[in-house]
Amino acid sequence: MRMCIAIERGRLSMRGEKCTIAPMSADPRPRSDSSERSDSRAQPDRALRRARGAVAVLFLTNGALFANIVPRYPEIKAALGMTNSTYGLAVAAFPMGAIIAGFAAAMLIRRWGSARMAVAGTIVTACGVFLAGCAPTVPVFVLGLFIGGAADAVTDVAQNAHGLRVQRGYGRSIINSFHALWSIGAVLGGAMSAGAIALSLPRSLHLGLSGALFALVSLVALRFCLPGLDQDSDEEAVADAVEVREPTHLGLRPAIVATIVALVLIAIAGAMVEDAGSSWATLYLSDSLHASSAIAASGYIALVGAQFVGRLMGDRLIDRFGERAVVRGGGLVTTVGMGLALAFPTVAGSVVGFAVAGFGVATLVPTAMHEADELPGLRHGSGLTIVSWLMRLGFLLSPPVVGAVADAWGLRVGLLSIPVAGVVVLVLSGVLPMRRVHDRGVDGRSETKGLPSPHDTESSSSPA
Repeated sequence: MRMCIAIERGRLSMRGEKCTIAPMSADPRPRSDSSERSDSRAQPDRALRRARGAVAVLFLTNGALFANIVPRYPEIKAALGMTNSTYGLAVAAFPMGAIIAGFAAAMLIRRWGSARMAVAGTIVTACGVFLAGCAPTVPVFVLGLFIGGAADAVTDVAQNAHGLRVQRGYGRSIINSFHALWSIGAVLGGAMSAGAIALSLPRSLHLGLSGALFALVSLVALRFCLPGLDQDSDEEAVADAVEVREPTHLGLRPAIVATIVALVLIAIAGAMVEDAGSSWATLYLSDSLHASSAIAASGYIALVGAQFVGRLMGDRLIDRFGERAVVRGGGLVTTVGMGLALAFPTVAGSVVGFAVAGFGVATLVPTAMHEADELPGLRHGSGLTIVSWLMRLGFLLSPPVVGAVADAWGLRVGLLSIPVAGVVVLVLSGVLPMRRVHDRGVDGRSETKGLPSPHDTESSSSPA
């Protein structure tokens, strides 16, 4: 569930002088800016294409790992005798671990590189999910989710960092396609879990096999990631906690601060909808609407499946209509779709409602991450880290709040958090650009042209 990005001599990195995406000319004469720009628009080389595939695989494994335990939540909840409130607090351990470990990602990525840390986080996440699925008591369940969440935070920042590195090499938006692969992984993981439930496989066997499988796949993907650290020098790899606070001490303009807050809230809204699908969709269909266990799993699968479709379309929609229009439309779709499903509750209607909500929020998180990473006045990686870290407040706060409301007034009322999140997106989408056109500059970074957003006017160094 957000840098590297330009060109070092002979390979991709954050800064550099010579683009290797196109073959170098044999002409020994100095090359003009126009010829540099022409080469930078050439097709990506084989290494960059393989790296894109590797990052896609990392996103897929990340989505599949956690999705394998989600449809088994009702079974775990019943086995451990948890109320809705207790369950809500327990599953909040996953985002709690992510929040605590969030800023450690910068230090680890700086030391070992984004690709290695994405894979290491994947392996530890698999172990945490396995522990949570086999937990004999609530504290062990909480511990497993906490470990899994902490490792997932490292994977999240690392795979997005590597994805943005590849994206800037391509010179056009491809980040939504990576998040689409995360959704495919979530659908795959949910389907695997539903199949395991239908076959009455023990949780230990099911989660042990799935964890080992995706850990192995991530290790294979590591071989094809871009080599080296994310930038020319270690100290500029990824923002850490101190570097994120640095701009505040230097005095960011109020409009930039307001934009960061809005982007965080947009990402949190997306996170809350995703959490509703992962934490509550199966329970709502099975407990409130009395669907069978196999059918109940379809709520979560529908949400992440529709989210995949939205993310698959997201890059082209954004390039065509702009981030503001796409995100605003997503907020409207989420509000209306899930609002109607809750107003007229049926099993089929609720599954469709979760699917519509998943489609609506498909581009929220990647868009917020992209815009935060491009904000003027912030060191590279600072905006990305802020959004990635604070976004998890949505995952942290949503389960306990929905659980408490569910115990008091019913889960149907608790799930009103989904249309509320859509309204938040509608209100805040104005901070996003109306139209973006990506073009690779001579340094390999994306140049952004088009109608300005509020943060585009805050610095003379911002893109034209």
